[in-house]
Amino acid sequence: MNDAKALEAMPEMKLTIRKASVEDAARLAELMNAAGEGLPAYLWKRMADPGEDVMAVGARRVAKTEGGFSYTNADVAMIDNEMVGMLLGYRLPDPYDAGPLDELPSVVRPLIELEALVPGSWYINAIASEPAWRGQGVGTRLMQLAEHHAVQTHADTLSLIVADENAGARRLYWKLGYQDVARKPIVPFPGCGHAGDWVLMSKLITQDE
Repeated sequence: MNDAKALEAMPEMKLTIRKASVEDAARLAELMNAAGEGLPAYLWKRMADPGEDVMAVGARRVAKTEGGFSYTNADVAMIDNEMVGMLLGYRLPDPYDAGPLDELPSVVRPLIELEALVPGSWYINAIASEPAWRGQGVGTRLMQLAEHHAVQTHADTLSLIVADENAGARRLYWKLGYQDVARKPIVPFPGCGHAGDWVLMSKLITQDE
């Protein structure tokens, strides 16, 4: 199904998008980890108590009201009562203070260095849809919502970071008008599904008059 037909079909499937709630934390953690290529789980494991389930750590982090992974930064796509996708994003500070990079885990440093290149942009930290609903317009609708959020926060640029090897996502972002800005080598971590580079992509948007 192409995107145009998928979007036409959405009303029949009763797709709705709402702000996430704290009750969504466990499902959001799962989707954030999928979107983040397993990197969130790797970081959450470093925070876990002995014997603690890593996704329970993730849910606890998502349930907080502060931090990049907070549910307060997320929107969820619902079909009936099923969560089929989510968007996590926020406006990056301007100026962007990365702080001492040597105090951060090495796997995170290239991502922070790339973020610092687009201060003040509305940053798509993570976007994901359930496998059964991929290719049916859910991701496109969430990307449209990201653009709406950017306009509402008076950002003139959208930005995101994606693995260069993630060809499907890269095609979607190019189609939506995103362009490559910079890249940094991926620092491998246990469970990492990609080699090569992280790629920073951005899109200029026009603010409403």
